[in-house]
Amino acid sequence: MTDRTFVSRLSRRHLLRTVPAAALAALPQLSRAAGYPERAIRLVVPSAAGGSPDAICRVITNELARSLGQAFVVDNKPGASGNIGMSDIAHAAPDGYTMGYANVGTLSINKALFSKLPYDPEKQLAPVCLLGFVQNALVVRKELGVNTVQELIALAKARPGVLSMGSAGSGTTGHLGGELFKSMTGTFMVHVPYRGSPQAIQDLMGGQVDLMFDNLSSIAPHIQAGRLKVLAVTGARRSPLFPDIPTVAESGVAGYDVVAWGGLVVPVATPKSVVQQLNAAVNAALGQPAIRDKYASIGFETTQGPPEALFERATRETPVWAAVVKRSGAQVG
Repeated sequence: MTDRTFVSRLSRRHLLRTVPAAALAALPQLSRAAGYPERAIRLVVPSAAGGSPDAICRVITNELARSLGQAFVVDNKPGASGNIGMSDIAHAAPDGYTMGYANVGTLSINKALFSKLPYDPEKQLAPVCLLGFVQNALVVRKELGVNTVQELIALAKARPGVLSMGSAGSGTTGHLGGELFKSMTGTFMVHVPYRGSPQAIQDLMGGQVDLMFDNLSSIAPHIQAGRLKVLAVTGARRSPLFPDIPTVAESGVAGYDVVAWGGLVVPVATPKSVVQQLNAAVNAALGQPAIRDKYASIGFETTQGPPEALFERATRETPVWAAVVKRSGAQVG
């Protein structure tokens, strides 16, 4: 007998007499789609292996595999600012066996950056959960010889068009955050997009580019190892991971505030019972101290909530990023 059948055969009055309030509140979350999951679940990450989205997804999929009793296969599909991977998710069978990682770039920024997308977020995707947020860090190669944001601005103004700014790809918060920084400081630096953070970071350490804005989830180990010089973090407040590092705003660029966020989605026609089961499993995982600690170690700040929270965030930020694209003149590289 399923949970739904059990509940339907009892009156609400009987439930209130016999079931503790906390347990009653949890009953909707306990219902399971019949037989789901019966096989491995594929999670499409629309960026390169080793980058911030990849790291974020592997933490949660390891726990979901344990709690749901089925393997999760991370399928990295980088390219076209995430459009390739998102199109894969949007056109997959809506059976609960394809999920995807969607973030500020693929749900908000790309709408303004591209005249036409190969997927429609609102019509072809359904939210599962908003996982959390991560700040970017402004880092430079150690040999550049600057130690503060103001020193970087002075150097960029003295050498317009000479400094190169790498990013994990066109349309990422690293790219758009850099373009916003340039427009707010009156500087001109050449944007060099890569197919993910790992190669951009390698070239930054190798001296092929001079600086970059990148998610703490992927850049933090290189900062901690002393391979790169960090000048600032990009949010409105300092990062718990680097409490001694100032924000860009604190460093003299008043009003600068860029935070990346991301969550999980499925094809739009995926059964609601499956979405609810996945949402409950994700929220349970994010509530575990060990999982929160793993995320905290890479600068990712988790959140819990209903599926709708992901698309509500995307709706709020879409016009904000459209204004950044227009103001900065950012273009797809």
